[in-house]
Amino acid sequence: MSIIRITAYIRPHKLEEVKTAVTGLGITGLTVTDARGCGSSEEKSAAFAGHEILVPLPIRSKVEIAAESALKEPLIDTISKAAWTGEPGDGKIFVEELENAIRIRTSESGPDAV
Repeated sequence: MSIIRITAYIRPHKLEEVKTAVTGLGITGLTVTDARGCGSSEEKSAAFAGHEILVPLPIRSKVEIAAESALKEPLIDTISKAAWTGEPGDGKIFVEELENAIRIRTSESGPDAV
């Protein structure tokens, strides 16, 4: 069985919902980092001290999960549903095949390391 990495960029206020949802699939490990970036949505403006300013790089949460490839579709579906608001800027999900994974402590490799 092969290993995949799911990288999802989501709205920060949806992070707890996504974490709870993927835990329901038996996922026990994930990495979350703060990210800034722009996608295909138009830049939005915000009022600050009476002036309109562009907010070109909105903050998103980057969620990375390594899992067995059999969980690919369930993970995509679960993250999509948990992160959905229906508004532009809900985020993106990227899927990659991983060549290998090694657990440093035990030297396990492959899906056993995930």
